[in-house]
Amino acid sequence: MTTLADLQFDNRFADLGDTFSSKVVPDPLSNPRLVVSSADAMALIDLDTSEADSELFTELFSGAKLWSASEPRAMVYSGHQFGVYNPQLGDGRGLLLGEVVNGRGEHWDLHLKGAGSTPYSRMGDGRAVLRSSIREFLASEALPALGIPSSRALCVTVGDDPVYRERQERGAMLLRLAPSHIRFGHFEFFYYTRQHDALRQLIDFTLQTCYPASQQATDPVLDMFNQVLQRTMDMVARWQAYGFCHGVMNTDNMSILGITFDFGPYAFLDEYDAGHICNHSDHEGRYAFNRQPAIAHWNLACLAQALTPYVEVEALKSALATAMPRYQAEYLRLMRARLGWAGEQPEDEELLQQLLQQMQTSASDYHITLRLLAEDDVSARGQFIDRDAFDRWLTQHQARQAADSSALAGRLDCNPVYVLRNYLAQQAITAAEQDDFSEVRRLHQVLRQPFTRQPGQEAYTAPPPDWGRRLEISCSS
Repeated sequence: MTTLADLQFDNRFADLGDTFSSKVVPDPLSNPRLVVSSADAMALIDLDTSEADSELFTELFSGAKLWSASEPRAMVYSGHQFGVYNPQLGDGRGLLLGEVVNGRGEHWDLHLKGAGSTPYSRMGDGRAVLRSSIREFLASEALPALGIPSSRALCVTVGDDPVYRERQERGAMLLRLAPSHIRFGHFEFFYYTRQHDALRQLIDFTLQTCYPASQQATDPVLDMFNQVLQRTMDMVARWQAYGFCHGVMNTDNMSILGITFDFGPYAFLDEYDAGHICNHSDHEGRYAFNRQPAIAHWNLACLAQALTPYVEVEALKSALATAMPRYQAEYLRLMRARLGWAGEQPEDEELLQQLLQQMQTSASDYHITLRLLAEDDVSARGQFIDRDAFDRWLTQHQARQAADSSALAGRLDCNPVYVLRNYLAQQAITAAEQDDFSEVRRLHQVLRQPFTRQPGQEAYTAPPPDWGRRLEISCSS
C-alpha cells in the first residue's frame, strides 16, 4: 500500500490538449470535514486506508490542495438529454484531477465532483450538495458489491458553504474513480461540431486506453463499438435483474466502458412496478424502469451515428441489431440464477413473466420476495394477494428446479439481503445534514456485503415505512 504523497500520475487525457478539456483549479470548500471514505475504492489505487485519517486527505479531496503532478481539467462533451440534443455540456461541476497508475499498471481517473464553476457550468455554481454526494457515494460502492459495474467513490467531504437548490443546502465534494470518464457525449460533441480530426483523435485515444485488443481487429472502430454495446447491454441486464433504476439515461451519462455512471435520481425498486419512474422531472416516463433496455439501445444508436465518419453505416446497423438479443439473454441468465433454474428451458421467459405480473398485481416487495423464494419457496406466499395463483406458479417453479437441481445451492449468493433503498439513504442524509456521519458510514459497511445476513443489522432488511415509499428524487444537486 502507498501514501497520498506517493501516488503516481500519468495524465493521458490532459495530454490531448485544450480541444478536449480546459484547465481549471478547484474552488475549495470552507472548513472541510470528511463524511465517509471507502477502503475498497482506496485499494483500487493502492492507497493505505490509514490515509483517510490524515488532514492531507481531507485537504486534497475538498479542493484545498493539489498534487504537484496532477493537472485538473474540465472535459467538454455534448449529448442527448431526454431525447433532445444539447450541443455543449461538459464538466460543469467536476474536474478530472489526473490519472493515477496503481501497482498493477491500471489507470484510475481521480474526478472531483462539486469543485466549483468551469467553462461548462452554464450559469451554475459548479457545486454539489451533501445530499447528492452521499447518494452517489453509497450507490457507487453498493452496486459493485451486487456485481453491477459502476464508477467508484473514494470519499465525500463537506464544508460550511451555502448552496441553493430547492432549498439552502451545504456544499460537498465527492471523489469519483473510474478507468475512464469518456462518455457517449464526447463522441457526439466532435461529430456534431464537424471536428472530424478531433473525433478521430478521440477514437484512437479510446482504442489505446480502453479497448487495446480492438486495435488488432480488421475494423478496430467497429470492434470497439461492439465491445461498448455488449458491456452496456450486460450492465442494463444487471440493472433490471436487481431492480435498479438509473433515472436519467442521457447520452452524456453513458460511459464508454459500460459502467453505471453519473448518479442522479436513481432508486432501487421497493414494491415491483415495471413502469416505476424514479425521477420526478421525468414527466413523460422516458426513463421508467421497464424502458431502460430500449433507452440503452437508443443511446447506442446515438453513439453509432457519431462514429459514421469512420465505420460503415450498415456494419453499425448490424451491430445494433444484436443489442436487444444480447440484453435478453443476459437478463434471463441472471434471473435463472436468482430463481435456481439450471440450464435453459423454452418456458423460462413465460414462467418469469408470470411471477413478475403477480408481483405487480400484489405490489410485492421485489427484493424481499426474491430472497424468500431463495430461502424457502413457500414463505414467499405472504407477498401475494392471489395465493391460489401463486400456488399454481410455485408448482411450476418447483418442477423447473427439480428438472436439474444443480443451481439451487447458489441462489443465496445472488439474492441480496441488503439493498440501498431510498429511505435508508435518506435517513443517512438527514443525520449527516446535522453533522452526524455515523449512519452514512454504518449503511456503507452493511452494503459492502449484501448477500450475507449480518448480526444486529435487521433494521436494514425491512421494507420501507409509509413515509419512505416512492420518495421523489430530483436531478438537482
